[in-house]
Amino acid sequence: MAIYITDECINCGACEPECPNNAIYDGGVEWAYSDGTGATGTFTLVDGQQADADKMHAPIEEDFYFIVTDKCTECVGFHEEPQCAAVCPVDCCVPDENHVESEDRLLQKKAILHV
Repeated sequence: MAIYITDECINCGACEPECPNNAIYDGGVEWAYSDGTGATGTFTLVDGQQADADKMHAPIEEDFYFIVTDKCTECVGFHEEPQCAAVCPVDCCVPDENHVESEDRLLQKKAILHV
């Protein structure tokens, strides 16, 4: 499953540089699939939807850091555990029960983002 950041976030920023997919953004910041990944042009997400790698998307959260679910691989294929959760001083990087994914699916997502 993807990880998400709860509203208990203190905006310390420890998580952001740890993400191998650049899936973590400061509150209020627009994001793109191409940010820190190998995604280019129009590509297919793991769920089959088409996406423009460079299209800017509205922030998911305005007041604290957030994780883009479609970019989060729980660090599968990179690390033994989600690095955001490992470094968070207030334990607000937690599994997202609404986005449960198998290890195979997370590895597919990684392959798509890091071509």
